[in-house]
Amino acid sequence: MLGSTSLYRRELLERLRVPFVVESPDIDETPLSGESPRALALRLALAKARAVARRHPQAVVIGSDQVADLHGVPLGKPGTHERALEQLRRMRGETVVFQTAVAVVCQATGFEQLELAAVSVRFRSLEEGLDDAEIEHYLRAEQPYDCAGSAKSEGLGIALLSRIDNDDPTALVGLPLIRTCRLIRAAGVRLT
Repeated sequence: MLGSTSLYRRELLERLRVPFVVESPDIDETPLSGESPRALALRLALAKARAVARRHPQAVVIGSDQVADLHGVPLGKPGTHERALEQLRRMRGETVVFQTAVAVVCQATGFEQLELAAVSVRFRSLEEGLDDAEIEHYLRAEQPYDCAGSAKSEGLGIALLSRIDNDDPTALVGLPLIRTCRLIRAAGVRLT
């Protein structure tokens, strides 16, 4: 099971060609006071998996969360055009770490494991041509208002970037499949 409402995570998990159903975890995603972006991503991924596992104790449940980390400040999903514009202006010329956590839980077997993929992303600077007009064009084309930090690298958002450093090419999209495969195998799911 996938404990998520994210279309992006659903599409990524479909690549593994294992049957799964999707269920909303319905959890509060508000950051705790002083909580780091890394800790927030880990806590929410585990909370999502646990919430769905409580309702389906026999299922192997995947939960995931991503938080954009700008110098220790969490940037969530913007929700609106104005907030996305503000986020991207703040990230211009900066390196942002996208903290992408994945948790796998099976209540019946007591299985519970969690991993984090940190993806370092360098946004182009104003001197590199990332001006407000290009940001505005990207926002109008992609409408990434449901993406952490307004970044949708699988589309036109890739043009905003100068560099991506990570060890799992799907982590930036929202579900680190290399880690997910490792965790669901450990939980007893066959992938071949």
